[in-house]
Amino acid sequence: MKALRVTAGAAGLALMGVGVSLLMDVRDLPGVLLWLGGAVVLHDVVIAPMVLLVGTALVRSGVRGPVRAALLVAGALTTVALPVLLRPGRRANSSVLPLDYPRNWLVTVVVVASVTAVWLAVRKFRDGRRRPVA
Repeated sequence: MKALRVTAGAAGLALMGVGVSLLMDVRDLPGVLLWLGGAVVLHDVVIAPMVLLVGTALVRSGVRGPVRAALLVAGALTTVALPVLLRPGRRANSSVLPLDYPRNWLVTVVVVASVTAVWLAVRKFRDGRRRPVA
């Protein structure tokens, strides 16, 4: 488990470095920093408390952690996708946002839910095999 954490931490630091290097090329840096600050506030004030409340209300068993993690990831994906989700429709320049972002957001949220369901099923199966039958 320690090797996985170190690897994930190293990958995270590398991706943060890429993000900072890309941020240096932005023309409207104050606007981008304001948006990033707003995303942090939205996460800490709205998404995280909602995830904790929903996780507590819906799940009273040992699966609370994976459900909360899935809700947190889905909330973060939604936060990132909000600008394009709130402004649907045709764009004057079709090369600016060339993909179907609402569909792709929905696909990623479904993937998060599916991975969580598989994780819980494997965990339940594994726990069931460990307990002796009386």
